[in-house]
Amino acid sequence: MEGKEEDVRVGANRYGERQPIGTAAQAKDYREPPSAPLFEAGELSSWSFYRAGIAEFVATFLFLYITVLTVMGVAKSKSKCSTVGIQGIAWAFGGMIFALVYCTAGISGGHINPAVTFGLFLARKLSMTRAIFYIIMQCLGAICGAGVVKGFEPHLYERLGGGANTIAKGYTNIAGLGAEIVGTFVLVYTVFSATDAKRNARDSHVPILAPLPIGFAVFLVHLATIPVTGTGINPARSLGAAIIFNKDQAWDDHVSLIHP
Repeated sequence: MEGKEEDVRVGANRYGERQPIGTAAQAKDYREPPSAPLFEAGELSSWSFYRAGIAEFVATFLFLYITVLTVMGVAKSKSKCSTVGIQGIAWAFGGMIFALVYCTAGISGGHINPAVTFGLFLARKLSMTRAIFYIIMQCLGAICGAGVVKGFEPHLYERLGGGANTIAKGYTNIAGLGAEIVGTFVLVYTVFSATDAKRNARDSHVPILAPLPIGFAVFLVHLATIPVTGTGINPARSLGAAIIFNKDQAWDDHVSLIHP
């Protein structure tokens, strides 16, 4: 009987009728970790803290670099049939999130999104110190990523909108705001579900690859909201593209005043 119980514990299906379910399984395999402290001064002297911030910077930089280039490639083409189209843009966003979360999950948790970081902070999964640091690094990475794309061809970047989010014709600001709120909720909800430790304990016999549902959620949300707002759902992505694009617009307006 001891051998049978051991097989059940590690998730074998041989004695599935003996496997505890529901709260019984959670009580056996899972213990709720303590909430993260609001402020943890010790993190500031830890290399792993800064390494995690660097990982968030690099991941958000690469995310903006690839996705903004994809958006501009579609906008540049006269015939959408000759490009990846909206579906390709959605795959670029979802695919990059899948790859980058997979690469950085073991270093920083693979947030790559201030909305995800803020949600995890509210759930007390990380300290305010780490949350603020992550958000700053994410925004800086996004700005640098969009800036590198702009550096390839500044005039083309301006003409094609720079990947900045805008409300499409026929939609109101309220509709755009609603689309972004629901889309961001879908993403954050998926992140919480995919990384739920209780699920891993309860369904330990089912391998769960968290980056896959997260990337797929990003893909689906983009399919739905690209025609409405261009899809933000990531404040760093929207901020980075908007700052670089609007900086160009402001400079052009300044030059036009000096040299009409």
